[in-house]
Amino acid sequence: MKLQKGWLPNISKIIWMVLDDNFSPVKPIEEYLHYLDNLERSPNTIVSYARNLKMYWEFLQDNHYDWKEIKTRELADFIHWLRNPNPRVISLKPQQASRCEKTINHAITTVIGFYEFHSNMGTVRTLNAYKNTSFPNKKYKSLLFHISQDKPVKSKLLKLKEPKTFPRCLTKDEVTQLINGCNCKRDKFLICLLYETGMRIGEALGLRHEDIDSTGINEINVIKRLNNHNGARAKSGRRTIHVSKELMQLYGDYLIEEYPEEIESDYVFVNCYKKPIGIPIKKSNIDGLFRRLTKNRNKSKSTFIPSYPCNRVN
Repeated sequence: MKLQKGWLPNISKIIWMVLDDNFSPVKPIEEYLHYLDNLERSPNTIVSYARNLKMYWEFLQDNHYDWKEIKTRELADFIHWLRNPNPRVISLKPQQASRCEKTINHAITTVIGFYEFHSNMGTVRTLNAYKNTSFPNKKYKSLLFHISQDKPVKSKLLKLKEPKTFPRCLTKDEVTQLINGCNCKRDKFLICLLYETGMRIGEALGLRHEDIDSTGINEINVIKRLNNHNGARAKSGRRTIHVSKELMQLYGDYLIEEYPEEIESDYVFVNCYKKPIGIPIKKSNIDGLFRRLTKNRNKSKSTFIPSYPCNRVN
């Protein structure tokens, strides 16, 4: 099986398909992905769901299961399969699981949503993947707990316990090393923007000049747009972020010294040196930037620590 990326030229849109061994789209998966696309789910969400369903279809093929006859027991087998997709190989030594608990839980959530969709469509019977629990079993009780204490709450039958992990935040010295490692004003402005505002990469790459107000107010409006040429997308509808004068000064320096004068583009972050000049940069460009900066981070010397209020980079 194969996860295939496609392009609809009439509407300039990227689509994802799961192809079987005969290179034909798997119709049940195609219908569900089309449903998610109609709900305007994020492209990253759709491709992750498609990847999970591809794994699930491979599991069905390996075990000769009919996808319409699946029950909770088979889903439990799918969890075991995700930990060890090649059960025919017996190791003499303890082996680490192929996938972590969080990845497996996400795959199970995808499959349950897939069956809920087809159950609503009348294609399959309802999959009993939940159990009803009540609030008294919980340690935490809200202010109005007594009003809804008898109301049952759905919880998943199939869910692995995930180890508690805490994401590490970059220190000011590490952020300064990243800034000093940039070769141009554009990249420095991007790093400082992410550091000060906590914006997501997709939100930053989707910024337009009209979203930035540097006339004394120093505000940046994050707006969700579905037609960005670089595929960037904000998750929230709209919000306003107040920023520092120093960040706005860096934005002005970038416009004056590096932004191409001959182009007509409203995007903030564009190609300034590599052809085609002026097109909005994509997330793959930023991934390459951070790989280079991370590799050279230990070699750069910290000489200036910016006094930004945020202490993390998203």
